[in-house]
Amino acid sequence: MAGDYRQVAEAVADRVRPEMTDWQRMQVVVDALWEAFGAPSGRVSWVGFYLPNESGERLFLGPRRDKPASSPTGLGGVCGRAYLDREPVVVQDVRSLGKDYVACDPRDRSELAVPLAEGDERCRGVLDLDSHELAAFDTSDVTGLRKILAAAGLR
Repeated sequence: MAGDYRQVAEAVADRVRPEMTDWQRMQVVVDALWEAFGAPSGRVSWVGFYLPNESGERLFLGPRRDKPASSPTGLGGVCGRAYLDREPVVVQDVRSLGKDYVACDPRDRSELAVPLAEGDERCRGVLDLDSHELAAFDTSDVTGLRKILAAAGLR
């Protein structure tokens, strides 16, 4: 997904305030990403965060745009893998995942999950993006999204 992440990061930094909670910061990120890449451009079909329960055994839906998604989820899907491994997961074709794919929208073809963690620190959640386009995401998107998360104070 080619995009100007610098502009989105600047918009996020302008909207975030020191007194905001993490939830509010996540909503700012979701809204900015949706404005840039969601409707009406349609490059992203869904964007949101999944957050762990206290035991870290399940993920629950956090701030998101613009349609419902599965919640709670176990840790076997793409977001669960990103959460457990603390590494981004780029899926070019979700159909290649077989039974491990948690489908919220049958039209989705690719997915990207970026954990909110660095190194050995506890993972606070996962930023998840879906697209109806095949191979919509790559490592440059991971880099851009990390910059946006940093601008929001979430990394």
